[in-house]
Amino acid sequence: MSTINQSTEPVAYFRILEYESTFLDTAVEMILEETGCKIAPGTKVLVKPNLVSGRSNLACTHPNVTISLCRYLLDCGAIVTVGDSPAYGTAAQIAKTIGMTTGLAKLGLKTKTLGRPVPLELSFGATIGISRDALETDMIINVPKLKAHSQFLVTGAVKNIFGTVVGFRKAFAHTRFGETEGLMEKMILEVAAAMPIAFNLMDAIYPMHESGPFDGKPFPMSLLAGSPNPYALDTAIYMLLGLSPKKVKLWKETANQKICGYDPDQIKYVIEPPDDFDTTDFKLPSVLSPMEFKAIRLVKGRLKSILSRIK
Repeated sequence: MSTINQSTEPVAYFRILEYESTFLDTAVEMILEETGCKIAPGTKVLVKPNLVSGRSNLACTHPNVTISLCRYLLDCGAIVTVGDSPAYGTAAQIAKTIGMTTGLAKLGLKTKTLGRPVPLELSFGATIGISRDALETDMIINVPKLKAHSQFLVTGAVKNIFGTVVGFRKAFAHTRFGETEGLMEKMILEVAAAMPIAFNLMDAIYPMHESGPFDGKPFPMSLLAGSPNPYALDTAIYMLLGLSPKKVKLWKETANQKICGYDPDQIKYVIEPPDDFDTTDFKLPSVLSPMEFKAIRLVKGRLKSILSRIK
């Protein structure tokens, strides 16, 4: 697990009003270059958007953000794979539903469901199946969607790496660990620490607020943000929303472990300052749901996942 150091962690904020490809291409290039992200030719890069569900486009990373990133990486000479491991259904099905398939095809790319689970030994005596596809790439570029969340309050870069846990194991983790305070947060941080994360590009142009992670409403934040450090990127967003570790369980656990990036004083903002972005009307759930999933919900979800793969 990474520990605190005295270095500053760069976080780039770039104002962009809409998901128009020309502006996104410019923003992506500036964010990666201004934060020092270097992509060598021949590097195998897994681009990991949030493809949680096809029932709401807003719940997923906007296709144009992922496509612009892939275009940049290909121009750098990278070998690009786009993948996620939804709890239910396949990444390709969700990509098609949200309108990403055609754009990726123009770049010669397809969306892959991350699989080949391998057990990750957790510090509290359990294991969880993470994707060997993700572990064996040279680097992961994490592309989260900023969202209100009914259990975690708000989620961003670190929570998106939970998507490298293979398939239904994510829902099963809620059943196994959700009853014990703090275990879900510990597990998510340990999954993130196991992954070769090189960069994080957050879609906060129209994040989801009021509720989530599926049924919230769009908020015009007009922000594309990035950092090599997922913890610093999330901390910057928490600060932008006026939150504290007391309110955000995942931030609290990050601070408890003193993971580099948890402290706002470690962050150096590049491109644009946070004061340029107004989040006054961004709403979060007033009451959080329990972390634990009931067994009946898990069974229904598993059946739904199996049926969706048969179609």
